[in-house]
Formats: sequence, C-alpha cells, structure tokens
Amino acid sequence: MASAGHHGDLRAEAQLASAHPGLVLLALAMGGFAIGTTEFATMSLLPYFAQGLGIDEPTAGHVISAYALGVVVGAPVIAVLAARVARRTLLIGLMAVFAAANVASAFSPSYGWMLAFRFMSGLPHGAYFGVAALVAASLVPPQRRAQAVARTMLGLTVATVIGVPMANWIGQVLGWRWGFGVVGLLALLTVVLVWIFAPNDRPHPDASPLRELGALKRRQVWLTLGIGAIGFGGMFAVYTYVASTLMEVTQVSPAMVPVVLAVFGSGMTVGTLVSAWAADRALMPTVAFTLLWSAGSLALYPFAAGNVWLVSIVVFMIGCGGGLGTPLQARLMDVAEDAQTLAAALNHSAFNAANALGPWLGGMAIAAGWGWTSTGWVGAALALGGLAVWAVALLDDRATASRAASRAAESRESESRESEARLAEACAGD
Repeated sequence: MASAGHHGDLRAEAQLASAHPGLVLLALAMGGFAIGTTEFATMSLLPYFAQGLGIDEPTAGHVISAYALGVVVGAPVIAVLAARVARRTLLIGLMAVFAAANVASAFSPSYGWMLAFRFMSGLPHGAYFGVAALVAASLVPPQRRAQAVARTMLGLTVATVIGVPMANWIGQVLGWRWGFGVVGLLALLTVVLVWIFAPNDRPHPDASPLRELGALKRRQVWLTLGIGAIGFGGMFAVYTYVASTLMEVTQVSPAMVPVVLAVFGSGMTVGTLVSAWAADRALMPTVAFTLLWSAGSLALYPFAAGNVWLVSIVVFMIGCGGGLGTPLQARLMDVAEDAQTLAAALNHSAFNAANALGPWLGGMAIAAGWGWTSTGWVGAALALGGLAVWAVALLDDRATASRAASRAAESRESESRESEARLAEACAGD
C-alpha cells in the first residue's frame, strides 16, 4: 500500500486546490475528451484517410500504431525530464503541443507525414493523463482517489460516446481532415480551462529525474504495466477494425457506424464508473473481474457480428472492459512509492503499447485471411494474457507480504530473546 508519508503529501497538495474542485476535474476531463476523441476517432476514420492518402486499410493501421508509439515514448521521457516542473504548467504545455500536432495531422500531404504527425500527437498523451490523475487524486481523501481519477478519465469515455461519433460524422460529411482539426480546437479549449481552474502548485522540493526513475526498480510497477499492455490490447484489436467489420460483415450503412461507436462509448463510461467504485473497495479483484469480462465479451464478438442488434450489445460489453484503466492507475499509486509521476504516465504508455499490439495482431489475423471477425479471438487471447500477468503480480505480492511478515516475526522473536537475556543477567546480578 502507499506510505502514510505519501498520503500526507497528497493532503498537502490538496491545500493548493481550487475552491471549486469540480471545475478542476472538468478542466482535466476536457483534455481527456480531446485525447479520447483523436485516439478512437482515428480508428473509426481509418477507411476514409486510407482512401484519401492512397493506402490500403492494414497499412493505414500503422498510423494508429505510430500514435501509440508516441505515447509509449513520450510518457516516460516527459515525466522524467519534467520532474521539477509545476503540474499546472506541465498540463498547459502538453495540451498546447497536442493541439499543434493534431492541426498538423489535418494538413498531412502524404502517408509519411501522417505517420510523423500522429507520432508527435501521441507524445503528450501519457504524461497528460498521468499528471492529471495525480492532480485529481490530490483533491480528495485517499479512499476516494480511484473515483476522482475516474472523473478525469470520463473525458475520454464521453469522447467515445460524443466526440468519436461527431468526428466520424464530420469525417464523412466534410472530410477526414476536419476530424483532426476539431481535436486541435478541443485541445486549445483545454489549455484555457486548465489555465483558469487548475491550482497553482509548486513541484516537490525533492523532485528529480533520478527519483522518478526509481519506479523502474520496482517489480510490481512492471507487472502492473504488463497487465495493461497485454490485457487492454484485446479491446483495441476489435475496436480498430469495428467500422470496417460493420460495413463488410454486418453490412450496415455508413450512417449506422457512429451509432454503434456511441454504444461502445456508453459501455466504456459505465465500465469506468463501476470499476472505480469497486476499485476503492477491492482493487486487485476488480482488475481480475474486468479482464475476465473482457475475455468473455471479445469471444462473443465473432458470433454476434452478423446481426446489428447483437453486435451492438456485444460492443457495449466490450466497451465496459475499458474500465480497466482506473483500477490499474490506483494500483500504480500504491506500488510506485515516491516515483508517482513516472508510474502514472507509464500506465498510459502501457495502454498504448496495447493500442499498438492489438491492431497489429488483429491486422495480421485479417491479412492471413481469417476474416474481420477474427479480431474477437485475438482480443480474447490478449485479455487472458493480461489475466495471467495479474496472477503473477498477485502471487508476487503475497510472497513479498509473507517475507515481510516472517522478517517482522523474527525481529520480534529476537527482541524477546534479548529482553529475556537482559532479565536473566539482572537476576544473576541480584
């Protein structure tokens, strides 16, 4: 568990908070809305920008992987290099870069430039969510931190309900470039809101790149990241190709695609709220249940894809599995000790490793001729892989606790023997 000293740090930070913490969370969630819109809308716009850039759809999937790679690289590098930067200043800077990169994506003249600009767009993603989660947690008592983080993450999940269908609709009506342009405007709005509402803070006096890098020495940090990197890949394996599956297999009209995407987003919103509530009560069991839910839902996808009503229900269920992020974020707060910023940012590197892994494996299955629905089987296998890592983490945690208990018992026994020896010496002296 997190140390008492760390909780004390959070309470101290809470004194810096605005008199309106709800507005702080709203400002942070707006950034999540912008990021969620571009992350998921890029997948839904894949058929359109593939055609616009003159490439096939599996190749266009590399654009999504480029964004994910940007997140994986940017999160740790920025978290370490900006260790001494005030969180409010860092959030504003990250959103400004994110806005510029998305506007540049809208003007991409070729596939190569699109890859470069999507990579740049991904760089601020993980660090923004990591820092935003820490700010959100600083506004509430420790026992409610998962729910505070979830309120920040709701920006992302609401994006899958409103932002992604909006961007998909704009992409169909005005062209895919406008989908990225709108994200740039949302990011600029976030800059303004964070500047107005986020608390003025100062970095911790002991903050340093070396202290943040200490997170990499902790085995439980790596195991927690592994759960997300593998387990979350299942959802992305399906979601990346869901628009193509709906049109090719389910044979719905293009106008129906945003509706199903909104259904997915509704499931993700419900999953985020429920998993946050459960994580504040039973953290590791919540992670396991979410992974099992995802595996079952993804396995149903190939059987439901032929009917629009059935596939909508299953897509909702798959979306609920997106609630995995919040309990893993809370878990990292427990195991990262004094390297909170890097660990929080790495959580989103892990998810975007999943964002790269899932579409890549799903694309391989499709290219091998197994059909669009084969992504469901790929996704189920990845969710079960995440569950296997969770089991290793749980066993390691229990072994560590057992060793600590044994050392404590040995220490008490040693102190008892020393006390008895001193008492015997005193009696002999008498």
